[in-house]
Amino acid sequence: MLAVGVLAAAGIAVPAANATEESTPRDTSVAPAAVPAHAVTGYWQNFNNGATIQTLAEVQDQYDIIAVSFADATSTPGEVTFNLDSAGLGGYTVEQFKADLAAKKADGKSVIISIGGEKGAVAVNDDASAGAFADSAYRLMQEYGFDGVDIDLENGLNSTYMTQALKSLSAKAGSGFVLTMAPQTIDMQSTSNEYFKTALNVKDILTVVNMQYYNSGSMLGCDGKVYSQGSVDFLTALACIQLEGGLDPSRVGIGVPASARGAGSGYVEPSVVNNALDCLTQGTNCGSFKPSKTYPGLRGAMTWSTNWDAAAGSAWSNAVGPHVHSLP
Repeated sequence: MLAVGVLAAAGIAVPAANATEESTPRDTSVAPAAVPAHAVTGYWQNFNNGATIQTLAEVQDQYDIIAVSFADATSTPGEVTFNLDSAGLGGYTVEQFKADLAAKKADGKSVIISIGGEKGAVAVNDDASAGAFADSAYRLMQEYGFDGVDIDLENGLNSTYMTQALKSLSAKAGSGFVLTMAPQTIDMQSTSNEYFKTALNVKDILTVVNMQYYNSGSMLGCDGKVYSQGSVDFLTALACIQLEGGLDPSRVGIGVPASARGAGSGYVEPSVVNNALDCLTQGTNCGSFKPSKTYPGLRGAMTWSTNWDAAAGSAWSNAVGPHVHSLP
């Protein structure tokens, strides 16, 4: 993704995040809003890589879930922290970030902290690291007001201990906890994969899995045929694997780049995303692949990123957002 690494590989400099400035503790306990039945997720970049720099307040209104990218690993295995890149974001302060986050929540949005990215080195592979993950993520929720977490670990995970960590975090957070995931396509090809197993293990607390249908290459669909990225069939035939593999439609979304600049490959026009949503929910506007049944409860769509969306005139959210929100 989402990937500072992918972007750096493209020759775009990504400044290191500065240490979070000291601030007076504040009440961040804005009541969490319920995630809509059909929701749009967008990743907000805590770094400047050539996309439009945004404050949280400037994130487009079509986004229901805003995933702040990314948390940082500490020297303690499993532990995460967050360092706002104030310098890279034009002097955006921690206090303003917290105020903007609270205002988004008051406006009915969910704001979560994303763990990972292509270079995210957070390892949860034993009891101690599972505990450190849950404890530190909960501290971030308390300090900043995050509604939950997004799991975007692209270098592997351990389903046993990540399940343990997420269930512990959910128990600490209580009602309103938002849990999203952004696996790569290879991670969701089979229910035996660790990422897929994790999603199934936590499906009782899971909000949505927004698989990344990009930077992928060709993959198998649920009919056993090979599909190439960048097509409506790629979106629908791969979503079918999750939908028939044990995830409720309300926990499945389609993740795509907001513009051709947002990923190395796999960009599709917003109209293709909308066609895929129609195909999966209503059986219309399909390509050569048509699912054997419809999934009207499908959660929605995700994009990397709100910043790349803004750089393209918000064309993605202006087209996909209303379509998601009008799904039956």
